[in-house]
Amino acid sequence: MAAKGACLFPPVFSLARHRRTEASDTAGSNHKSRLSSLSTRRFAQLSSAAETATTFPSSRPVSFGENRRSPEKHGEKASDQGLSSPFMEDVELESGRQRLRRFFDEAKDLTRADGGPPRWFSPLDCGFRLEKSPLLLYLPGIDGSGAGLTSQYKKLGEIFDIWCLHIPVMDRTSFLDLVKMFERMIKAETYRSPNRPIYLVGESLGGCLALAVAARNPNIDLLLILANPATSFDKSQIQLLLPLLELMPEQLQLNYPFILSLMAGDPSRMFKASTEKGLPPQQTVGELSMDLLIMPSYISVLAGILPKETLLWKLQMLESASAYANSRIHAVKAETLLLTSGKDQLLPSLAEGGRLDDALQRSDLRKFDDCGHFLFLEEGFDLVTIIKGARFYRHGKSLDYVLDYLPPTPAEYKKQFESNRWFNEITGPVMLSTLEDGRIVRGLDGIPSEGPVLYVGYHMLWGLELAPLVTGFMNQRNILLRGIAHPIILEKYKKGQLLDSASYDTHRLMGAAPVSGTNLFKLLSSKSHVLLYPGGMREALHRKGEEYKLFWPEEPEFVRMAARFGAKIVPFGTVGEDDFGEVFFDYNDQMKIPYFRDQIRQRTEDLAKVRANATGQVANQDLHTPWIRPKIPGRFYYRFGKPIETAGRKQELSDREMSHELYLQVKSEVEGCLAFLREKRESDPYRSIFSRLMYRATHGSTSEVPTFEP
Repeated sequence: MAAKGACLFPPVFSLARHRRTEASDTAGSNHKSRLSSLSTRRFAQLSSAAETATTFPSSRPVSFGENRRSPEKHGEKASDQGLSSPFMEDVELESGRQRLRRFFDEAKDLTRADGGPPRWFSPLDCGFRLEKSPLLLYLPGIDGSGAGLTSQYKKLGEIFDIWCLHIPVMDRTSFLDLVKMFERMIKAETYRSPNRPIYLVGESLGGCLALAVAARNPNIDLLLILANPATSFDKSQIQLLLPLLELMPEQLQLNYPFILSLMAGDPSRMFKASTEKGLPPQQTVGELSMDLLIMPSYISVLAGILPKETLLWKLQMLESASAYANSRIHAVKAETLLLTSGKDQLLPSLAEGGRLDDALQRSDLRKFDDCGHFLFLEEGFDLVTIIKGARFYRHGKSLDYVLDYLPPTPAEYKKQFESNRWFNEITGPVMLSTLEDGRIVRGLDGIPSEGPVLYVGYHMLWGLELAPLVTGFMNQRNILLRGIAHPIILEKYKKGQLLDSASYDTHRLMGAAPVSGTNLFKLLSSKSHVLLYPGGMREALHRKGEEYKLFWPEEPEFVRMAARFGAKIVPFGTVGEDDFGEVFFDYNDQMKIPYFRDQIRQRTEDLAKVRANATGQVANQDLHTPWIRPKIPGRFYYRFGKPIETAGRKQELSDREMSHELYLQVKSEVEGCLAFLREKRESDPYRSIFSRLMYRATHGSTSEVPTFEP
């Protein structure tokens, strides 16, 4: 049924079919009104004969306050801190079989009334999104349906304005014509909203299209997300299919079971996912058997999406698209997030990801070793979480580490917590805080609930205290600590000089921001709970015999900033690194050996330096790796001092002497916390990991292990 109404290019059919039933059940009448008002504007055709390019209408308006949709509008309880944040809502992830079923349902609907030139559609299966959301354009693989992102709609729809490209089954638009039509539309959208970034999510063939458009338009603000791009076509075995496919009778359809098996993914991985959910073996086997019965029904849908002539055309297009994109990779200036699979049986994607990462000027690579070619259909694959971890989301021309930050959902946090649970078990952290009356108690009851709060403390060797500290605040007080971190873990530098960027995704997901006065200003102004280590990398990479020694700058860098916003300052100390290891090959030792000395100097020169104008030991932040001799694990101890009020002292603390006096007070409090913990831990009967294991064995694995009396 064709939708009525006027638009720049007439719609082909109603969008009502592309709204999934489970979403319409919850949306009710509100969704119906949205659909009736927007349905005539949610499709746009790309026509080679059109001189005017398509632009996308704004839709789904929502209030835009602190980067979160208003909870009051949707009957939710507002909260400023922790997991109850209204933006941090969970969307239940579908299983692999559910994702496959949704894909084929969507693709079948899209191709049912097919015809005409390529066109765009915006799924209404997304919920309410942020106002001023970036534009996201999905470019499909060889299926051309545009349904490949179906399982990601709901989470993406909260932070993006999504439009998907649909290429009709019988359309024979060449790759170069697609590039030119897409280019006209991109230029028109940029003219319409010059400060709005445009995300291009390209899968396989769509990855080549995204690269081609980016290469031809280096001055347009594009961000590319490429999932197994087909730039490696010339190295793949797909080329062998072309002559066989031409000779094969259409009735045999031998290619469709092969393609379907690639879409379904690794059966062993599906079995593992079912068992991890705690399903009994009989139910797991039953579900897998049901999959075997359902799969053949998808072959007819697949044959409708990719009949023999269309498949041949798409494979030939892949060849030209790959050659075109590869010849212009040097011209791509857009920020690019590469997503590659380790078990891609169509393309050598894992190796290609490394090649592209080296060839592109601004790229970041994420590898998924157990996934196949159709990455977005893989069970557990969450594109939004990956974007958050890579810090690849922004509203404007440049990334704002505070305003563009998207807090983790409860499911995202739980996954991070579970991955670090073993470390919490080994360290057995004891957290003490100080109440208003000066009493020291176990737990975090003495921590202020309302921000802004600035936590200032000692940085353990390698920052080992961070994981138990951050998870402790989340679990006990539902407070998200925003850490001020060295730029090494957050920003992009010269390739080949750092650890894998993905190693720091947890830090980015949990809200770390690069150390700078601007970021501290923005965090405190937004009433955040901010974690600051004045000793920085000098403390975290200390020398032999320097444990628990503070290396703070001479200037009170944070006091006047805290006073400006009336932030409470909480001094704290952490103890326990010397119960886990001992530095035996430090910076001084390494600088005596030419190989290590050259490596340290090169690494330090290549990476960003902070406090370049500082004096004293804190200025010596050369990047090196202290070698540690491990010990039988002991225990981590944290003590948070009594909060120091700065509210109403802005004028007083603007005086250099007064601010320096408070600075020295904070430093003295931190040293006092360290001395207190080092003394008290000597009386802890459960300081050793063995005594804690024995206690858990007799009192239960979830019981809290006692410690000394504060």
